[in-house]
Amino acid sequence: MRCDDASAMWDQARRALEICNACQFCDGYCALFGALKARRDLSLVDLAFLSNLCHNCRACHHACQYAPPHAFQLNLPRSLSRVRHGTYQDHAWPRPLGRLFQKNERFVLAVTLIAVAACLALGMLWVPREALLGVGAEPKAFYRVVPWGVIAGSAGVTAGWSLLAIGMAVRSYWRSLGPVPGGARWLPALRDALRDAVTLRNLGGGAGCSDRDERLSRARRRFHHAMAYGVAACFAATAVATVFDHALGWAAPYPLLSAPVLLGTLGGVGILVGTAGLAWLKRGADPEPLAPELAGADLALLAQLFLVSASGLALLAVRETAAMGPLLLVHLGSVLGFFATLPYGKFLHGPFRVAALLRAALERHAADR
Repeated sequence: MRCDDASAMWDQARRALEICNACQFCDGYCALFGALKARRDLSLVDLAFLSNLCHNCRACHHACQYAPPHAFQLNLPRSLSRVRHGTYQDHAWPRPLGRLFQKNERFVLAVTLIAVAACLALGMLWVPREALLGVGAEPKAFYRVVPWGVIAGSAGVTAGWSLLAIGMAVRSYWRSLGPVPGGARWLPALRDALRDAVTLRNLGGGAGCSDRDERLSRARRRFHHAMAYGVAACFAATAVATVFDHALGWAAPYPLLSAPVLLGTLGGVGILVGTAGLAWLKRGADPEPLAPELAGADLALLAQLFLVSASGLALLAVRETAAMGPLLLVHLGSVLGFFATLPYGKFLHGPFRVAALLRAALERHAADR
């Protein structure tokens, strides 16, 4: 982003928030407005903090008396979306990789497709045909196609790098917010922040989001929950399968009614429902409060998660056929692509938002004392 574009972006967000602070009609809509009231002179640090408190439910936009066609042309969700996306780029680790947030959908989809194509190509070159297209669901059938060490090693290295990069990015963002207010109580604040994150309390408050127009709906929160808890269930399935394999000596694939398969199926269905539902809502959303240049990054993450889930469920359905080997390679490639792009895509909004919620909770508790 050019310097003049960045400066205009920050100035636009500051102007919008100053008008909101004077009006305060939306006070109580979400954590953003409570934190805003404690600030009069908005610095760049304040803007970076407040933008990540915004959950982009758009309710404030449809309630705003200064939104277009008013002469003020106030569009708070759009302004904060741009600032929020800028914080991901500013705090990316390593710093030069922050450029990947520009035209982000191209990067995310390209890495995913390359990972899938590479796994398929390497499988066809190195895996014997009888193993790749073999039929059977006996123990260790997966490992005849791809050895366990290759699966665990490639996924472990990719996920480990991503977790390190995410941790460093969040650390940089947290430190940029300055010292924690004196008198803040960490444990109650952490409890409040995690509760807000898990329940998505700020995603439209109790009434819901303005998904398509000024009417409120809980659909976005429900689809978001389905997707998020689906991802959690899939990670739980992987953890249980690891215990089965290493502690109990039970090799995959597992029976349909086993804990790893049940958790994975539940999680996969949740991801499919959540991502498809969120994409459907985005397609019919009111474009006015959205930043059109950021829509691709949102949809790229949804498409990526949909591919991971769909390939996993398809693998479960055909694991006793000759399609098992190729689909295992497709699923492995999609998972590796997902892991590789975690620190440099829309997924980063999750940890950044939790950090902002924690900071807001610390400020509230310090003010109470």
